[in-house]
Amino acid sequence: MRAKANYILFVLTLLFSQCSRTDIQHKPENGLSRIETIKENGVLKVVTDYNTTSYFIYRGQPMGFQFELLQNLADYLQVKLEVVANNSLDEKFDMLGKGEIDLIAVNLTVTKERREFLEFIEPHSQTRQVLVQRKPENWQRMGKNELEAKLLTKHVELGGKTIYIQKNSSYEKRLFNLSDEIGDTIHVKITDDGVEQLIEKVASGQIDYTVCDENIAIVNQSYYSNIDVSLPVSFPQNLAWAVAKGDMGLKAVVDEWLVEFKKTTKYAIIYNKYFRNSRSSTIAGSEYFTISTGNISPYDQYIKEFSSQINWDWRLVASMMYQESRFNENARSWAGAFGLMQMMPGTAERFGVDSASSAKAQIRAGIMFIQWLEKLFQEIPDPIERQKFVLASYNVGPGHVIDARNLASKNGKNPNIWTDNVDIYLLKKAEPEYYNDPVVKYGYCRGIETFKYVTDVVDRYEHYKNLVE
Repeated sequence: MRAKANYILFVLTLLFSQCSRTDIQHKPENGLSRIETIKENGVLKVVTDYNTTSYFIYRGQPMGFQFELLQNLADYLQVKLEVVANNSLDEKFDMLGKGEIDLIAVNLTVTKERREFLEFIEPHSQTRQVLVQRKPENWQRMGKNELEAKLLTKHVELGGKTIYIQKNSSYEKRLFNLSDEIGDTIHVKITDDGVEQLIEKVASGQIDYTVCDENIAIVNQSYYSNIDVSLPVSFPQNLAWAVAKGDMGLKAVVDEWLVEFKKTTKYAIIYNKYFRNSRSSTIAGSEYFTISTGNISPYDQYIKEFSSQINWDWRLVASMMYQESRFNENARSWAGAFGLMQMMPGTAERFGVDSASSAKAQIRAGIMFIQWLEKLFQEIPDPIERQKFVLASYNVGPGHVIDARNLASKNGKNPNIWTDNVDIYLLKKAEPEYYNDPVVKYGYCRGIETFKYVTDVVDRYEHYKNLVE
């Protein structure tokens, strides 16, 4: 009777929570559908989890199963990907309801209740729910039978146990159903903690049990060898992304892409990379796995120290350094640029370093060069825009950037705005009509490399801002 009463209470709670989800409805913007708005603005806005499989930074590079799928989708749509990291299901639903994002891109279990307020995309994978429990002390010395005797191996053994789960997850309903099936009470504790936070708490002894998707559990078992994830608590279930209720246009486009993409070798490689990768524990144990350490590179201390002297966000300089050298102190280019900041010998000599200088000295010299370039463009009033001009000049030299500003001004564009203004004319400096123009002083320039340089550095910086304090 108690289990039945708990289930009735759960159903009433669920129904009440659904009432607050009726606002997740597709609302056309300026008469355009969501997919039309995405294509017109050139941006796909998504929210995903910040965890060890969905979206994270490793050795300076944004990675993750959801992130790589999303990047392929954005490439297919020919738009820019804009990612928000948020581990709260409540907040994800709110963001979708307010139109702040176009798509929730996480492992959402497809359920009847969620279909009431969401449109699910074609499932991207399947999994089942499993119990996460801690192995006993000295488990390494136990035989298989002795170890199993210390663990929960049957559903009926869950009676009377307390299991912590994430708020608004599908695990809640499954545990209430399981409680009814075994005829005993399973005490379910709802928490705002994310799935991986709860797994860590099991491993550290703060709680005894949680439930999560098996693919996530197996990955985390490689980080925490003292957890057991062998007891399934559900049958296989579909995992999918979701859009707002009624947004059939965006759903149709993403469905069409995903159905075909899942047939490709590329999809198999991405899935295996994150869920069947023996190197997962090595990645998680690295000093440059940002989730656990907050570090981007081996040189964060110096980047922070010198960036603060010119009031630049150290994460932007870190993104720039990754683009220049992949944090390789011994990197050399075909043109003779060297070191972490890839300074040319003449510029490096001007700022007091050479190829034998320490990493700290190289970073200091690179920052001094950035400061010099910023003074060169000090008439640009917006500091964010000014940084883009500095990045471009660091890559190609200030002369070509000044030429592009002059061309932009001559042709009615804003010389103080990089995107869709000056960058256009840097690209055009590869054409005789433009590099022979009288306002051009530095001649031909293959601007595509610098255009991509600025885009890549700024995009990576956005990921660093998402994921690094």
